[in-house]
Amino acid sequence: MAEQLKNLYSKKFIEKLANKIVFIYSDFQKKDFINSIFDNTWQDLELKARMRHIAFTLHKFLPFSYDKQIEILKEVKEDFGGLEAMIFQDFVEVFGLEDLDESLKALEIFTINSSSEFAIRQFILKYEEKTMEQMKIWAKSSNEHIRRLASEGCRPRLPWAIALPKFKQNPTKVLEIIELLKNDKSKYVQKSVANNLNDISKDNPQIVIDFVKQNLGKTKELDWICKHGSRTLLKKADRNILKLFEFEKSDHINLTNFCYDETLNLGDDFNFSFELNSDEILGNIRVEYVIHYLKSNKSHTKKVFMVSQNEIKSSSKKFIKKHKFKDMTTRKHYIGIHYISLMINGEEFIKKEFFLNDTSN
Repeated sequence: MAEQLKNLYSKKFIEKLANKIVFIYSDFQKKDFINSIFDNTWQDLELKARMRHIAFTLHKFLPFSYDKQIEILKEVKEDFGGLEAMIFQDFVEVFGLEDLDESLKALEIFTINSSSEFAIRQFILKYEEKTMEQMKIWAKSSNEHIRRLASEGCRPRLPWAIALPKFKQNPTKVLEIIELLKNDKSKYVQKSVANNLNDISKDNPQIVIDFVKQNLGKTKELDWICKHGSRTLLKKADRNILKLFEFEKSDHINLTNFCYDETLNLGDDFNFSFELNSDEILGNIRVEYVIHYLKSNKSHTKKVFMVSQNEIKSSSKKFIKKHKFKDMTTRKHYIGIHYISLMINGEEFIKKEFFLNDTSN
């Protein structure tokens, strides 16, 4: 997670939270609650750890049974939304595992204008049958946030969340949810369905290939879900999925005038350009570039980036691109030789080396 996200939980936010609780529960010890939040560990906590810390502190200062605590928090939640509101779902995840019915009702409410996608996973792990049956009901809700939860919550590999090993091995129950949602009119839900399919493709590629075979060409929205849900397979140049999206013909294309920075400094843009030419129209093509990053052990690891994927109704096309070589929390760059290659419909057309310099010396 990006470090700055933890600052969502500012003093202003905590004071707003405390004031809302006092309005509902007049004996709430507001000052002590705020002081307990901002203890000597607070500055070192990242986003999810801060969520958990707030949940535990709420539990301490709401001296009631779980169902009474949830009754109060449901009213409090009305004034909160987005990522910051996920403290309420986190409370359910920690303190509600022994009360499935009450917790599922709470997560349904808390997901609106926020998301219960992380918290629901603990209930799937402990009460798989009952929770997945509830998610089928949610998939038919009139509220897009609740319908999205049905898909997002059961993704086998949801980022930032615990994995669902049984669904990674056998996603049959997940596919039942996807079938209920694949024709959803909400883009918010469509994105979740596509992301769920993409998760499945990483462990069960043939299942997603079969899904695309059965659903491609039915509607514009479902076509988008199929393609977005196949993005990992497309990046891996899976021949079956490329064929389904008609990204299979490339022998009629010539790649010319490839220009690129042979050296660059860390922090700079890596610039490159090239042309595609043909004696006929270029047609339906998927153009990607691959950066082969130098690793600390002097080997290379590659990452695929999109340039274009659509039908080009001309016989030539020029592309001008740039790629930032700047250290990030998710990637550290190493000084030395890197490579760039260009892919057209899954076939490598050219590969060149370039050198990354260190400007600190």
